[in-house]
Formats: sequence, C-alpha cells, structure tokens
Amino acid sequence: MAAAGGALLCRGALPGALAAQPAAHASPADAWPQFRGSATLTGVAGSIPPADLTLRWTYDVGDIIESSAAVADGVVYVGGGNGDLVALGLEDGAPRWTYATGNLIGESSPAVGDGTVYIGDLGGQLHAVDVRDGAARWTFDTDAEIKSSPVLVGDLLLAGSYDGHLYGIDARTGALRWKTLTEGPVHATPAVQNGLTFVAGCDERFRAIRISDGGQDYEILAGAYTGASPALDGDRAYFGTFNYEVLALDLKAHGIAWRYSDPDRSFPYYASAALSGGLVIVAGRDKMVRGLDARTGSQLWSFATRARVDSSPVVAGGRVYVGSNDGRLYVLDRDTGAKHWEFETGGAVTASPAIAAGRVIVGSQDGVVYCFG
Repeated sequence: MAAAGGALLCRGALPGALAAQPAAHASPADAWPQFRGSATLTGVAGSIPPADLTLRWTYDVGDIIESSAAVADGVVYVGGGNGDLVALGLEDGAPRWTYATGNLIGESSPAVGDGTVYIGDLGGQLHAVDVRDGAARWTFDTDAEIKSSPVLVGDLLLAGSYDGHLYGIDARTGALRWKTLTEGPVHATPAVQNGLTFVAGCDERFRAIRISDGGQDYEILAGAYTGASPALDGDRAYFGTFNYEVLALDLKAHGIAWRYSDPDRSFPYYASAALSGGLVIVAGRDKMVRGLDARTGSQLWSFATRARVDSSPVVAGGRVYVGSNDGRLYVLDRDTGAKHWEFETGGAVTASPAIAAGRVIVGSQDGVVYCFG
C-alpha cells in the first residue's frame, strides 16, 4: 500500500471548468444495488469512503471472482467463478448463505430489489434468489451464456445473453414478457433512462429499445465491436470499443458527438466508463486510466497501471476507484489522475468496485472478496 503521484495532466486541461457540468446519477448512499450502481450505469457512488482506507475484512469464495459485488440492506452479494452466489455481512464479512447456481458464474453481477437478488450464469440461466435465506424463487433459461448483468426496472428484469437476445422478464414470476433479437451476442449490461433501455453490442450497433414492449426505438451505428456497457447522462451516452476508441453518442440527433483515440496506442476498451464532474473516466487494455472532457472528448489526464485494465472505474466524491490486472486496487484523484493509494491483492482485479455506506468492496481473481473502509 502506498500513496504517490503518478498521473499525467495534459496541456490545455481546464479542470476548473468541469464544475459547471451536470451531476451524473449516483447510487443510494447505503447501497450499490446493481452493476455500476444505478440503471444509468454511471459508476457514481452516493457514499464517500474514508480518505485513508484500511482493510476491514476478507472472504474467500473458493474460486476466481469476475462478478462485481452488489450491496443492499447491509448485505454484500458476490458471484464466484465456481457458480456460488454468496451473501456476506457488510460490517464483518460473515457469511449469511450460499446459493449454488449449478453452473459457472462469469462477469454477470448481482442486482438486488424487492427482497430478491438476481444473477446470470455461464450455463445461460438467470436466477432469482430470496435475500433472506438464499432459497431459489425462479430460474429462466436462455440459449447461451450470460455475461450481461441483470437490471431491475420496476417489476421488469432486463438481461442480455450470448444467444443474441435482450430479455425482458417478469421479476416476480420469471415469465418472459418480451425478447429482442440483435445481430450478435449481448455482452454488455443494458442502461435505462426515460422508458428506454440501451445496449451497445457485438453487432457494432447501439440500440435504444422500449422497456414497455421490447420494440426498437432507434439505433446508432457505432462501427465497432463493443464489450463495454454504456454510461448515460441526459442526451449523451459514452462507451469504449474494440476499435480503440471512446465514443460519445448524441441521443437526440442519433449520431456520434465525438470520438477519442490515443494517437500512439491501439488497444481495446473493455471496461465501462464512469461519469462525474464533467469527466468521462475510462480504462483500457493499454494499462491506462484516462479522464476525458465529456463535452469535447479531449484527454485531461492519464494514469498508468502495470497491466491491462478490465475493471470499470467507480467515482465517490473526488476520487476514482479502479482495479487492474496487475492485482491492485487503485484510488486516484478524479480531477488530476494523481494516485492517492493502492492495495495489492493476490490476483488480477477484473471485477469492478462497489461502494456503499463508506465501504469499498471488490473481488479478485485470487478468489477473495476485500472490504475496505
């Protein structure tokens, strides 16, 4: 663990001008109910952890962890690679229950609401589990693996599958309401805003789909394979692609507002962006975390880790929390990229941090859940 500077602040950056940008949607202060914290997938926490983090507890799930944690009502939910969904006490890490999906769990992360926790597995099943005791409520079968994280919108559960469909499922019963066919696997987690759900896909298209009936409202050609989930802020959507670009889409004009690419480095973006303080914070497989101006796409700062970054950054207060395949969790200054702190785990950190009630929770591929506060 160490605190040091390590960011590159680019010439011409005007951090002070960022304060005028609108605030992105944040998670509740005491919860992190789904992947990226809220249905707009902005990766912004409503709770601010202590400036000086200490390790509060750990829990070994017995296999690698690629699934990001969810937190609700003082309980942490994490999916392990061995197929177990575990519930742990937020304060002490004590196990509450374990639910065996019967398949492996990849990157699909839990979503929690109305007394139920939902998760997808690599066998293509969605699971609804009672938060009180870990008892199964229902399962739903798709025709291929699920890496997309479920999103709860009222009584509707949204989830993508590698069978090419985005599914709308009754969250109470597990009955299918609708499914929408795309032209490739639906890897990304759907974002939700104003009655529409948005997916950036492996078919190189960004689709706006009506939550009411699953019909497509419009699409924007992204021109590249996309594994990252879109972050929404009003009339803009932001995500990185496998064509080495970060895109800002204009949701009114149905076109591309700007593109960012590094002139010297050609690596894909797999992690999802965070939005805070007028910044789009992205992490790439070139080992870099970057702060881009949300208005123009110009790079304001960059920070180099020691390996590629597939963990999606999270913002709380003025700090960025992000894991790296170098096995470390980093805390950076949001406005400059300067490093405040790092912690080395025993494996690559590809899962994304969850922040709630002043705690930072992240799983590592060493099979351990870490809680800091």
